[in-house]
Amino acid sequence: MSLLAPDAVASAAAYPRLHEIEHTAARLAGHILPTPVWRWQTGAIAQALDPRTEVWLKLELFQRTGSFKLRGALNCLQALDAPARQRGVVAASAGNHAVSVAFAARAVGAHAKLAMPRHASTARIAACREQEAELIFTDTIHQAFAIAQKLVADEGRSMVHPFDGPRTAEGTATIGLELMRQVRGLDAVVVPVGGGGLCGGIAAAVKQINPRCQVFGVEPLGADAMYRSFAAGHPVQLDRVDTIADSLGAPYALDYSYGVCKRFVDEIVRVDDAALTAAMRHLFTDMKLVAEPAAAAATAALLGPLRERLDGKRVALVVCGSNIDAARFGELLAAAA
Repeated sequence: MSLLAPDAVASAAAYPRLHEIEHTAARLAGHILPTPVWRWQTGAIAQALDPRTEVWLKLELFQRTGSFKLRGALNCLQALDAPARQRGVVAASAGNHAVSVAFAARAVGAHAKLAMPRHASTARIAACREQEAELIFTDTIHQAFAIAQKLVADEGRSMVHPFDGPRTAEGTATIGLELMRQVRGLDAVVVPVGGGGLCGGIAAAVKQINPRCQVFGVEPLGADAMYRSFAAGHPVQLDRVDTIADSLGAPYALDYSYGVCKRFVDEIVRVDDAALTAAMRHLFTDMKLVAEPAAAAATAALLGPLRERLDGKRVALVVCGSNIDAARFGELLAAAA
């Protein structure tokens, strides 16, 4: 059976309640890092925005495994009973989810099989191998999901979904809980959107703590399933994905994550790849951060479509991951020069 498969658990809770988020944070304490916040006051921010604007970075790229994904993956795997851990887990991912499932599986004593497209980042592949996961390479992400489902059927493994489901959202919501304790009086939080698990979880925590704080999601123009879902009024699937932000490349939205985002996220905005690479350069030049394209999405939105609306406000940007190899990072920064 698929671990916490969206269809099986969507009725359990429409969204993570604040007390559930607090319990999750307590359960994960000691296994994940409480990531820091850092105020950005120089360079691009100082030049582009009103001096009254406060910009805070929530540095989830400093999380174990190099991204936010560990929070949801570990919360899912901690829920497995002993027989399920013995059978092992499986995941399909080209990136940060695979790394986090590998880490979480090792932490709870379960064996992980990971189906990954061959084009996956060499840094992420190496990180999975460091955690002793078994890797199965495919030509496409669709083939990876098909293999993962076959392993569920043939071996009784539990599938850990990359972004959908209550336990994933409870895990990502702990970022919002931390952030609201670290920076008081926020006017807005800006969060990258792939499948919506990160944005929905953070938004659920933020809005239950301070309903007046706005939450904006950010998608690449070439992977805007949640933006289109909001417009359609229901989850939609994309015909194709085309963006440098592979971590935000979910080709569809699913019911649970869409529902949480629709309830708590004020608006989804879009940025193009050029804006992402420019934001990566700003984060590196001004803040000395090696952010993958997805992690630069919130910065791109603040300096782009949200600039006028958030001028003079106290704003938090979620910097969600840094799993990018040096060669690729250099290529993208050179393109932004």
